Amino acid sequence: MGRGRAKAKQVKVARQLKYNSGGTDLERLRDELGVSDSNHTDDDADDLNDELADRYADYADDYGAEDDDDDRSSGRR
Repeated sequence: MGRGRAKAKQVKVARQLKYNSGGTDLERLRDELGVSDSNHTDDDADDLNDELADRYADYADDYGAEDDDDDRSSGRR
């Protein structure tokens, strides 16, 4: 009979965590993780996206060409 009580308590705790865990202190979490609160702008993200697009453009072209060949050989379109 001990297993039933233990399981019921685990279910109760799991429900509490699932439905009542909205009180996260994001500032404290940021401090614990050591994340700085720097001012990143959308321009920084755009520059990074452009850099990554340039870096992997050739790979994407090659990958797309292989997919096209596979589709033709298998009869798919």
